Amino acid sequence: MTEIDNALVTLREDMRNAKNQSAFYDLFLNTTFYVPTLNEQALEGTDEVIQEGQVLPLIIEADGNDYLMIFDTSERLKTWADAEVKWVEVPGHILAATTMAPLHWAMNVGTEYSKQFHPEEIAWLRDAVERCNAEAAKQGE
Repeated sequence: MTEIDNALVTLREDMRNAKNQSAFYDLFLNTTFYVPTLNEQALEGTDEVIQEGQVLPLIIEADGNDYLMIFDTSERLKTWADAEVKWVEVPGHILAATTMAPLHWAMNVGTEYSKQFHPEEIAWLRDAVERCNAEAAKQGE
């Protein structure tokens, strides 16, 4: 079990407890995630071209929703992919700051510690990151 697994278990045991929510989301924002990316072969037959230095995250469609796949360990990503896969490491706070609706997140798919994040939840996290950044900017003045 990873640290975020433990926080998720605690959150699921009592989702109404603000302390559990705060601990989970704080840990999420401070965790670096492994995000699978598309390679050039995946784009064959499309008009898309990957520019040098550009990274395109893998988005999976399920039940009419688009999901960004994220994993807290490279081992979990490799197990899920069941093949050689490229990835980028992205801190949770950067995911929150850059993800826009209607995109969902799917964390640690294929494990008993998986979690789906809905656009409203992601927007709430983005707002939290923006408030923290604004507060840090004020303190830096």
